[in-house]
Amino acid sequence: MFAREWQEGTTLTQYDEIKQGEKGAWVSIAAYLALSALKLGAGYWFVSGALVADGFNNLTDIVASVAVLIGLRISQKPPDKDHPYGHFRAETIAALVASFIMATVGIQVLITAVKSIFDGEPATPNLFSAWVALFAAVCMGAVYVYNSRLARKINNQALQAAAKDNLSDALVSIGAAVGIIGAQFGMPWLDPAAAIAVGLVICKTAWDIFSSSTHALTDGFDEKELKTLRSTIAKTKGVLMIKDIKARIHGSNVLVDVIIQVDPALTIIESHQICDDIERRLGRKHNIMSVHVHVEPLEEETQTPQSAPH
Repeated sequence: MFAREWQEGTTLTQYDEIKQGEKGAWVSIAAYLALSALKLGAGYWFVSGALVADGFNNLTDIVASVAVLIGLRISQKPPDKDHPYGHFRAETIAALVASFIMATVGIQVLITAVKSIFDGEPATPNLFSAWVALFAAVCMGAVYVYNSRLARKINNQALQAAAKDNLSDALVSIGAAVGIIGAQFGMPWLDPAAAIAVGLVICKTAWDIFSSSTHALTDGFDEKELKTLRSTIAKTKGVLMIKDIKARIHGSNVLVDVIIQVDPALTIIESHQICDDIERRLGRKHNIMSVHVHVEPLEEETQTPQSAPH
């Protein structure tokens, strides 16, 4: 058995990338703090339920961003006796907690918006609130561009999810502006209707975060991605067959366990070289830094090899 675990240099690189990811979390928090205060103040002052709902949406995003930041901080703790694989799953747990908070606020926004419809003729919001919503959409669009570029640069899944949330917030603000403008043309019900749409978006985002977090925490892994990893390993020179392969999510990292079969005439050094090649290929093509390879000799009764040697 040849186990290829995190090497010291690789581990330091991962922690450096997580440290850079904190910049994106702080940018999101700063933007959400400013925009939520602006939206809630303008929403209540100009009687816009959609803008108020959008403001509450940003409040939940502050919680989510703080949870991501805390998770990134904890994830930087090095492996210890109790956590030999490190603390990378802390960000997943933090995201799970944030999903519950977001769902609670989303349901509250829905209840308030529905009540405003049945309590009487909804008030027509001031048109200025629409400009506030559009301004917020532009700001969140800029935050999305920054975070998405940073996430691609450091290949951080948590920051990629935060960037997607930034984009959804920009779209929500555009929807709020549409509802406010529509209310100016004799359709005051359109404003609370937009608030309901915002509430649904909050709940949908909460569900997506909850679903992905629980899937990762229960060691779920995408079947298509696993097939892609299998194909990369199978094309490695010297691999005759893949007997078994497993993968799981560990924070922003992927852990791979694979059993390969090779020519029984190979020496230990040659088999070890195949393990090195697998590690390098998965790291270069899929950014996977933790691979556990178990090598077995190809049994004679095995009929068709997984991949012919190159």
